[in-house]
Amino acid sequence: MPPALDSYPYEVQLAFFIYSLLQDTWDGMSGMYMGKNMSGLGELLDIYEIEDKKTVVFFMKHIDQQRGDSINTEVQRKQKQARKKP
Repeated sequence: MPPALDSYPYEVQLAFFIYSLLQDTWDGMSGMYMGKNMSGLGELLDIYEIEDKKTVVFFMKHIDQQRGDSINTEVQRKQKQARKKP
């Protein structure tokens, strides 16, 4: 069972929150997950008055990498399954 969000340090909780507000980007041809669109990140960090921006962004990048790997592994599995069906 994964840990509850409140068991993480405050900066990690902020990273999950800000990360959830960003838009997902997908490759239209392959269906692969490209990650979050970070173009509005600076504004969100300012709006929510995040003081330790560097640490929050560090954790966000790790969250995005793990999530991207998980999603793309599942996409690839489904694509292989679809190719096997006659």
